[in-house]
Amino acid sequence: MTVLYEINTAVWLGELSGRYGRRVTLGDVPGEAWDEIALPGIDTVWLMGVWARSPAGRRIALSDETLRTSFRAALSDVTEADIAGSPYCVRDYVVDASFGGPEGLAEARARLAARGLRLILDFVPNHVAPDHPWVIEHPDRLIRGTADDLSRNPGDFMESGGRILARGRDPFFPSWPDVVQLNAFGDALRAATVDTLVSIGDQADGVRCDMAMLLMNDVFAKTWGDRAGPAPAADFWPYVLPRVRERHPDLLFVAEAYWDLEHALRRQGFDHCYDKRLYDRLLHEDADAVRAHLRADLTCQRGLVRFLENHDEPRAAATLPGARGRAAAVAVATLPGATLWQEGQFEGRRIRPPVFLARRPQEPVDAPLRAFHHRLLTAAAAVRRGEWRPLTPAGRPDNDTHRYLLAWTWTHADVRHLVVVNHSDRPAQARLPLPWGDLPGHEHRLTDLLTSQTYDRDGGELADLGLFVALEAWQTHVFEVG
Repeated sequence: MTVLYEINTAVWLGELSGRYGRRVTLGDVPGEAWDEIALPGIDTVWLMGVWARSPAGRRIALSDETLRTSFRAALSDVTEADIAGSPYCVRDYVVDASFGGPEGLAEARARLAARGLRLILDFVPNHVAPDHPWVIEHPDRLIRGTADDLSRNPGDFMESGGRILARGRDPFFPSWPDVVQLNAFGDALRAATVDTLVSIGDQADGVRCDMAMLLMNDVFAKTWGDRAGPAPAADFWPYVLPRVRERHPDLLFVAEAYWDLEHALRRQGFDHCYDKRLYDRLLHEDADAVRAHLRADLTCQRGLVRFLENHDEPRAAATLPGARGRAAAVAVATLPGATLWQEGQFEGRRIRPPVFLARRPQEPVDAPLRAFHHRLLTAAAAVRRGEWRPLTPAGRPDNDTHRYLLAWTWTHADVRHLVVVNHSDRPAQARLPLPWGDLPGHEHRLTDLLTSQTYDRDGGELADLGLFVALEAWQTHVFEVG
């Protein structure tokens, strides 16, 4: 099962340069730095933000006081040299020269492959930088405006390359100031998207598609109406993805997805889609809500990306501190589907720098949290094999604390595992009905893979009554059942 590790390329290379006292690019990252990434269980590295950034977009960011306020909030001593521009304001799908260019990326991919790791890169299908070559060479791929549009609504339109162009947007928020909008209904854009993705597939093993739901026909029509022209018969991704897979049949496609459209995007061809609903429920809702979410069809579950943070969300150490964060991490690490971790998450970083910045503040390493995550990665790699099955905890009439618990099993031919998470701030007790029919007649040892504690239990009791568990607030068990 896919386990992704996201790295902010600009920040990471900058910190490596300081660490080694020389300019480090993707082509000459020291082997020990790659080794630090190749943690147990991680199989895919997402180098976020490798493409050439836009000078025009950077100028816009430098002049936007709202953005500059966010920069100062994250990095109190920020300077203009720290503001690289947004990695999602792409000037061209060529690796930025400051990161080592295409040759540097090829070397990085080879170094990752030698450690058994795949490489995944970004693609931004909805918009491009205002100085992207298409603005001059292929304006038919963009949403156009008029001088009246610019005069009446400069927040939604800009002049670039002698043309009035719509700024990129989604339907629920103001336009992004530094990008121009592509036309998902245009044949020319769809063909160009195929070519771009094929090119990315020549350089990587997977693609993370930014805000993928914005290109869906119904979403795009609601956002842009008549400006986009009539909707094509084929939806965007069912047109694009099969054509890319003709050239790269094994290319992994991951969709950033919101608004409960992940299952629709899976049907349109994506391998995995963000599970934003689980993220929200772990942060804001109780165990009943999480349990309801996990009742979805197993095929759907396998297509989701579970996460507690990424470059768009606050750091988990800030939103889910202490034992609560560890409990949530156990949940996302041991569910079916893909798992996404972000560089710095294991060490307890609390400040999320805006993606425009190439530097972040120094923060102390939380050594116990890092050790916990390393144990969890190793445990999760052992656990997530075979058949996954959710359990329904049972309690007594006078004690309903079983409702606070989440539990599931993994059953493989040669090993069995049980995961229990107390998703609450109070103690909880329950009986867990186990799905294994051969328990009677033997004593079974339960070994917690995170703590090494062992518990011996009679198989007859386990079969008749279920396993009794009592967990303190936010406590977890990851048992190997012998």
